[in-house]
Amino acid sequence: MYALLILDIQVGLVHGPEKLWRCEELLNTLMDKARSAGAPIFLARHIGPAGSPIEPGSPRTMVAQELKLLGGEVVFEKRRPNAFEMTDLADNLRSCGATGVVVTGMKTQYCVDSTCRAARDLGFDAVLIAESHTCSDTPVMKAENIVAHHNATLDGQFCQLVRAEEWSF
Repeated sequence: MYALLILDIQVGLVHGPEKLWRCEELLNTLMDKARSAGAPIFLARHIGPAGSPIEPGSPRTMVAQELKLLGGEVVFEKRRPNAFEMTDLADNLRSCGATGVVVTGMKTQYCVDSTCRAARDLGFDAVLIAESHTCSDTPVMKAENIVAHHNATLDGQFCQLVRAEEWSF
């Protein structure tokens, strides 16, 4: 069984100063697919140190209202790009019978990348939905190119790359 993992779709990033490159509607579609199949849904919220804009308790760390939460989702805090590092994610996945994780969310070059790589190292089948992760432009590369680069780099060695319409839980 696969669980859905949504990374850092939170107020401070979705509504922050950097413009994101698409994906909100795809995350809700994946959540609907996971719910219909009875697959667990995990949402990570990135928390920064005290005094930072995303310090513990900051409204910027709350799940963005664009995601349709219906209850039953597991929302957890992480402090590192890798969602498994210093969290109970791996134990929680195993305890609900998940052998794989479908990774979505943001930011592609940080948390999505490091979580895909870590999932395989921890014995989980990792699936990356090609069009369900995002980031913003950087001074050296457009977000669309960052996503395309990571899709090509991660596919095969670190995860299975799948288009949303081809995936079912």
